[in-house]
Amino acid sequence: MPTGGLQIAHTASLRAGERRAIRTLLDAAFGGDFSDDDWEHALGGLHAVVWEGGEPIAHGAVVMRRLLHARRALRTGYVEAVAVRADRRRRGHGNAVMEGLERVIRAAYELGALSASDAGAELYAARGWRRWKGRAWVMAPDGLRRTEGDEGSIQILPVSVALSPDVDLACDWRDGEVW
Repeated sequence: MPTGGLQIAHTASLRAGERRAIRTLLDAAFGGDFSDDDWEHALGGLHAVVWEGGEPIAHGAVVMRRLLHARRALRTGYVEAVAVRADRRRRGHGNAVMEGLERVIRAAYELGALSASDAGAELYAARGWRRWKGRAWVMAPDGLRRTEGDEGSIQILPVSVALSPDVDLACDWRDGEVW
């Protein structure tokens, strides 16, 4: 495992022990409220991990999703599983993780998006993310379905596309939390 600093790596490049250590960090950081679906959502993209003494102390991932807006399917860098170990919070590790993920988003996607917890919303706002003020939907197997309960938590980081809050935003379907 890396001994220190920020690592940006694709899921496929992380060794099994590194993935287990990251999952352990996420389970602890989310107080047991991190499901197998949440873990699945974080896989298959790029991970930003801060390592200290061979252990992960901060993590975030960006995966590709399609968000539908104004009749366009936008290539979106969707941020997942952002967490900092409890005893390392408020030391800039969350910002380091987000800086790495945002670098990827700006280089490869039209838009960044995430669903923020109340605790995390302040970090994202300070970094220039904006709360989505329009209506939100999911492209479910049975058609478009409104996701009103998620509308206050969706954050966006426009890169090469302008979004209008007067036009709905819909995410692609997945198991578990859709946003």
